[in-house]
Amino acid sequence: MASPELEVQGEVVRLLKADATVTGLVSTRIYDQPPASPPFPYINIGEAQTLRRDATCLEGGDIYLTMHAWSRAVGFPEVRRIADAMVEALHLKPMILSTNRFTSIMHRQTRVFRDPDGLTSHAVVEFLARYDKAA
Repeated sequence: MASPELEVQGEVVRLLKADATVTGLVSTRIYDQPPASPPFPYINIGEAQTLRRDATCLEGGDIYLTMHAWSRAVGFPEVRRIADAMVEALHLKPMILSTNRFTSIMHRQTRVFRDPDGLTSHAVVEFLARYDKAA
C-alpha cells in the first residue's frame, strides 16, 4: 500500500500542472525539490504532517500540506495571484488515489510576506487533505 502523503502529493502536482491559470503564472516550475537557483516565479511542494483519525471500523488520516509560492516581482501582486490560483486549482477538488480512498482537500490559510532578503515575496499556502485506508 502506498503512502497516503505520497499519493496526495502526486495528485496535488498533477492538478497544479493541469491548471491553465497556475501554469500561466509559473509555467512548469512546480518543484518538490527546487534546483539550486530556480527562475522566479515558482511553486515548491513543502512540508506535510499526517495525523491519524482511526475509528473502530475505519482507518484514515488528515494530511496537513504546506506549499510555497515564490516571486521576485515588485510587491505582492504576483505571489498573491499564484497563491490564489493554487487555491482555485485544489480547494474541494476530487482526487484519485491508487491505494487509499480520498475524502477531501480544503484550503486552510494563506500567508504572504517578504522574505528576509528584502527582494523575494513568499506565500505559504496550507491545505488539509483527508483520506481513508482502503479495505
